[in-house]
Amino acid sequence: MSKIIPNKLKLYDSLSRKKQVFEPINSPNVGIYVCGPTVYGDAHLGHARPGIAFDIVFRYLKHLGYKVRYVRNITDVGHLENDADHGEDKIAKKARLEELEPMEIAQNYSDRYMDNMDALNVQRPSIQPRASGHIIEQMEMVTKILDKGYAYESNGSVYFDVKKYNEKHNYGKLSGRNLDDALESTRKLDGQDEKRESVDFAIWKSASPEHIMRWNSPWGSGFPGWHMECSAMSAKYLGNKFDIHGGGMDLKFPHHESEIAQSVAANSCEPAKYWMHNNMVTIDGQKMGKSLNNFITLDQFFSGNHDFLDHAYAPMTIRFFILQAHYRSTVDFSNEALQAAEKGFDKLMKAALTLNELKAGDTSTFDVAAWKDKCYAAMDDDFNSPVLLAHLFDSVKAINSIKAAKMSITASDLELLKLVFNIFVFEILGFKADKNDSSNSNMSGELIDMLLQMRQDAKNNKDWATSDKIRNQLTELGVTIKDTKDGAEWEL
Repeated sequence: MSKIIPNKLKLYDSLSRKKQVFEPINSPNVGIYVCGPTVYGDAHLGHARPGIAFDIVFRYLKHLGYKVRYVRNITDVGHLENDADHGEDKIAKKARLEELEPMEIAQNYSDRYMDNMDALNVQRPSIQPRASGHIIEQMEMVTKILDKGYAYESNGSVYFDVKKYNEKHNYGKLSGRNLDDALESTRKLDGQDEKRESVDFAIWKSASPEHIMRWNSPWGSGFPGWHMECSAMSAKYLGNKFDIHGGGMDLKFPHHESEIAQSVAANSCEPAKYWMHNNMVTIDGQKMGKSLNNFITLDQFFSGNHDFLDHAYAPMTIRFFILQAHYRSTVDFSNEALQAAEKGFDKLMKAALTLNELKAGDTSTFDVAAWKDKCYAAMDDDFNSPVLLAHLFDSVKAINSIKAAKMSITASDLELLKLVFNIFVFEILGFKADKNDSSNSNMSGELIDMLLQMRQDAKNNKDWATSDKIRNQLTELGVTIKDTKDGAEWEL
């Protein structure tokens, strides 16, 4: 299938709050920047959401023929406990508790994060920069903001002057916050610390004597503010203006709001043409995350080692579970929902196998061309994975009906069905046959077929004891057997 870049793709832009026709700044080149994890703990289901959501964006844009540079950062410095200007660096705190170097903590958890993303079949980004590797770029951007009068130095720290910025620009345009209301509600705190206004945020922070991660700067020994890393690294690898900036919706304020302000102040332009935000994974209606201590790590999902879990769930079950909801909708965790995802993924994989067994006929009773158009229309409508999955299950019904001779398909339509089905299931949605999708994972199809043939031979010889023993052992291993007039069929 030839790849032609269409003009049908629309994505929801969080800044304009409406769907926009996707028109890259420098087509066919596309630049995407997504805020990655802070590597001070194991990845949990909440980390899987943006990983998978923007993997779909990455995959589909490449499928359409765009040349995509996808940058996803690693935060390994400067992320304070309250995600703002105060408290201890989270990685440094973890390093102190475990008596390790901060970079050991960062390397350990970033490796484990990447292992988890690999298991979920999330493609590696084009570039994965670390905050600690771009201190010079961050200091240069701080200097530019100071030179343009949008920041001030105070006791070795540098703060962004939000009130001055707001005189010409709109701090709050992304999150919809009103700065005047914020200033009024926090005015009583003015003068209680080194900031002029409590809404000002650190773009460089002076390090206390006990702070481990620190660098020399024109303002003294310290470290960059959390928001600064993404502004500096996105500009370095994608330019001052690029196409898509993504991340979780919890990053809209203050992180992405502050990124916009920093970039406008330093570079006189907003950093991204489109802003995309995935919604949260919830549990009992609350955001799943470390701060509420209600999270389940991905390793725990894969092993089943958590009190909330009925059993282990394979990585592709997690991927299917996430993609059942649109990326802008919440996903609520439950064992029932995950078990439904298991069944759905299993049906999809069985259909992929059945598709290769179909025989062509003289007529088609399944309109493959119309079905293909519906699949593309779903992805063109803001990457609507649940609608796409619904269309794919329409094809699953057709595949099973063709196999049962209740429907027919011509040779040309069968080839198109195979091509489009595999493109959307494996290339775009990123599913793969998961070796860990059942307790029977160590058994190959060939081995099961061989055992069933041995069972059939035993039945032909009227050796009922051996026949029953093979059947019972296969059943214990999770293989369901259905006897037919031609022998037996099986499924996991």
